[in-house]
Amino acid sequence: MAQTMVSLLLLLSIQGALTLRICSFNVRSFGESKKENRNAMDVIVKVIKRCDLILLMEIKDSQNTICPTLMERLNGNSRRGITYTYLISSRLGRNTYKEQYAFLYKEKQVSVKKNYLYHDDQDGDADVFSREPFVVWFQSPSTAVKDFVIVPLHTTPETSVKEIDELADVYMDVKSRWKVENFIFMGDFNAGCSYVPKKAWKNIRLRTDPSFVWLIGDKEDTTVKKNTSCAYDRIVLRGQEIVRSVVPRSNSTFNFQKAYELTEEEALAVSDHFPVEFQLRSSRALTNRRRSVIPKRKTKANRS
Repeated sequence: MAQTMVSLLLLLSIQGALTLRICSFNVRSFGESKKENRNAMDVIVKVIKRCDLILLMEIKDSQNTICPTLMERLNGNSRRGITYTYLISSRLGRNTYKEQYAFLYKEKQVSVKKNYLYHDDQDGDADVFSREPFVVWFQSPSTAVKDFVIVPLHTTPETSVKEIDELADVYMDVKSRWKVENFIFMGDFNAGCSYVPKKAWKNIRLRTDPSFVWLIGDKEDTTVKKNTSCAYDRIVLRGQEIVRSVVPRSNSTFNFQKAYELTEEEALAVSDHFPVEFQLRSSRALTNRRRSVIPKRKTKANRS
C-alpha cells in the first residue's frame, strides 16, 4: 500500500510538472515609472515565472524597454536552461493613447507559428475595438493539444459588450486565414459589474453560442481592491480538443497579494487586476497515466 501511494504521488508530481500553464495579466499602466519600481517589478517577474506562456496587457512603452528589461530579469540567472522570449504587438489605440499586447513564453515549451493584427474594418461596425486583437498561432509539442491560437483583448469599459461580441467575427476571420481548430480568447474584457450587466449577455455571441467555453465564471473576482468584486478578466475556449485538454480545476484567479503577503497598497502598485490562468495537459503525462493503469503481466517465475 505504501509503495502504491508513493507511486501515485510521484505520478501526480510528474503530471503537474509537465502541464502548460497559460496566464493573462493586465499590468495596469505598465510603463517607465513602473519599470523603475523595484518592488513592483519583483512581483511582476514572480508572476511571469509561474507561467509557461503569459499575455501582458496595458503596456505603455514608446521606447521599447519593458520587454527587454523583463527578459534580463527572467533569463539573467536562468536555471536548468529555462529561458523566456517574447512577441509584442505594435502600439494600438485611438488618438494619442496607445497600448501594446505582449506574449512572454518559455522557448523550449512554446513557439510561434504565425501572427497578425486583426483588421477592424468590417462593414457596418468599423472600428469596434479600442485595441485590435493581436492574433498569435502557437505550437506546443509537449502538450496533448499541439497547437492553438490565442486572441487577446483589452476592451474599453464603456464598449465592452460590443467588443466581446465582436470576438466571434475575429474567430471567423482567423478560420478563413488558417487551418486551425483550437482557440483561446483571453484578456481584460471588463466583463463584469456595470460594464456587462446580466441583461447584456444575450447580445454577446461568445456567450450565447455554447461552442465557446468560459473558464472564468461571472462570480470570480479578478480585482485587487477590497471594495470591488468583478469578473473583468476572462478566458474562453473554442475547440473540442483544447477543451478536453484542460487540467481539471486549473482554471482560476491568481491572488498575488495573498501569495506574496502584500498590503493592498503594495499590490495596487503592481496592478488593480489579478492574473487569470489555466493549464493544458501534457502528452507525456497522459502517456504516464495510461501506463500506470496497465497491470503487469505475470511471468512463469512469479506465478503462484
